[in-house]
Amino acid sequence: MPDTHHARTAAAGHAHARRGSADPVKALLHRHRTLCERAVDPLEIAAGLEAHGITDRTAARFRHRDVFSLAEELYARAPQGADAARGADGAGEGDGARPARRPRGVRAARRDPARTGAGWTGAGWAGVVLLPGAVASLTLAGLEHSTGQRQLAIGVAGALALSAAVSACLRRGPLRAEGRTVPAAGLWTYALLAYLLCGDGLLAALLDGGPHGPWPATATPLVTLAVAVAPAAWCAHLFSVRARRGLTASRGLADFAARARPLLLGVVGLYACVLAVLTPLTNLLPAERGALAPTVALGTLFLLARLLAVHGFPESAATGLATACALEVLACASVLAGRIPGCDALATPIRALVHAAGTAAVPALACGAAALGLLVHAAVALSRASAHT
Repeated sequence: MPDTHHARTAAAGHAHARRGSADPVKALLHRHRTLCERAVDPLEIAAGLEAHGITDRTAARFRHRDVFSLAEELYARAPQGADAARGADGAGEGDGARPARRPRGVRAARRDPARTGAGWTGAGWAGVVLLPGAVASLTLAGLEHSTGQRQLAIGVAGALALSAAVSACLRRGPLRAEGRTVPAAGLWTYALLAYLLCGDGLLAALLDGGPHGPWPATATPLVTLAVAVAPAAWCAHLFSVRARRGLTASRGLADFAARARPLLLGVVGLYACVLAVLTPLTNLLPAERGALAPTVALGTLFLLARLLAVHGFPESAATGLATACALEVLACASVLAGRIPGCDALATPIRALVHAAGTAAVPALACGAAALGLLVHAAVALSRASAHT
């Protein structure tokens, strides 16, 4: 016992000497006091420090090998609970005492997203994400077996029910991004879906000098994307859980980024493969077939945009969706502009593209280019620790 007492005394003296008036960690703790007091584990502090621009190189100035090690000391030294209340009154500061920990169950829940509302909750969201596919399939079946006013009524009712089902999927589970969305993103989403439904027919009519009447619509791509909501939720869940585990196992920001980037590419690639399989399956339905490339490109764009929104980058997600919309509108507008005398050259690129690869090439390139841009941005943004708290 005496040896233990002397060892503790020596350790306390060493800590006091290190945390003297020139203690840089104490100044950092004061600067980020609110973050450190409210954190439920050191990982949350590490993510917050990274969001404020503190890197592993910066942590070396605080005598730590990386941000994670620095965060552990800040978490140990930050007053919590009653200590925080006393600190607000000016008491208990600088004593170097280790504060009481929060309940283990709370910290474990925050550490593992599989135990939180955004993660796996049994049938809580696993059943809900199946609703869009079921609603879309039933609606398409109803449209195929009806005509006239009845067909119009089924179409409107199906569209409203599908919108409600997708909204329910976005309000719970791994696709939930409450308070972190841009209102305009919904407008861009509906515009992209509308072009996928009838944009090819409109572009073909414009190239033929029309439109001279209603142009055809292709509903099977919408069914594909509706069915793909469930795989999208599972992929988002997989990415969140694996990234959080990688954050726990990493010992530096560079280490975590090296884990997160391949994970993101793998999840996005997996989802694109699922879309590539679902598209031919839905084309077996008794309806006009949809093209593979634009469906896969748009679905991948939607997944990347949602991942960015869920992890705190809604502006980037909205920008990607708006870019795809702008490219599609520009394609149709260039064909119309080509009808102006002396402006035939404006429509030449689109005419050449459609002649070589069909009208489906336009949304495929527009959504594919936007998805590629979001993927590059996501590879940087989602490999940061601050994106996973």
